[in-house]
Amino acid sequence: MQRIRPWLPTIIAVFALVAAVIPLLLVYNLYNSVTDIASSGVQQVSQMAGAMSTQVAQVLHPTPTILPDPVSIIHQVRSLARLETIQYSVEKVITAESRQGALSFLVGDKLLFVAHGTVIAGVDLQKLQLEDIRIEDGILYVNLPQAEVFIASLNNEDSYIYDRQLGFLTRGDVNLETSTRRVAEEEILNAALEDGILEQAQVNAESYLLRLLLSLGFQEVIFE
Repeated sequence: MQRIRPWLPTIIAVFALVAAVIPLLLVYNLYNSVTDIASSGVQQVSQMAGAMSTQVAQVLHPTPTILPDPVSIIHQVRSLARLETIQYSVEKVITAESRQGALSFLVGDKLLFVAHGTVIAGVDLQKLQLEDIRIEDGILYVNLPQAEVFIASLNNEDSYIYDRQLGFLTRGDVNLETSTRRVAEEEILNAALEDGILEQAQVNAESYLLRLLLSLGFQEVIFE
């Protein structure tokens, strides 16, 4: 009679356990592979959807292409001798309306525009002639040109439409904002003139030139 070895059941049990675990490991690995493939597919679909969305946005709202002509034409070159002595930064609120009347609620257009602009004034020394300067008894007499405005411009980057009200049956007056900007520039200039920019520019010019001429050795300077 053959004798059963005592370690044989243990080996059989181990093989049985391995045989049971291997299918589970295969199923687990298969599950992970399927999950990775699905996740990768979802990510690719998301990227494709994002790319398509970007392309659609570019088609609907294309970026304007600006191509300046490489040829520049300079019409005039003129030497300047302007002494800028003062600068105003002005803010002005402008109300503009078009198509007023009883039907304004239907076809009217009204906007509130906040304008920011700059006004620069000074003295144009190019207008100074030889007869405007003389020396008598050691005193230098100078007849300066009158102060003038050199620049009065609207700062388009800082200016903006604060509010705009359109009638129910209109898309707005296409020329209203342009006209408003033109008026705003004029009003900014008028505000600076009313505040005395030219008078202050003249005083500043005389003060600057006085220090300069005294530093050159003149004992006394009188502006006529």
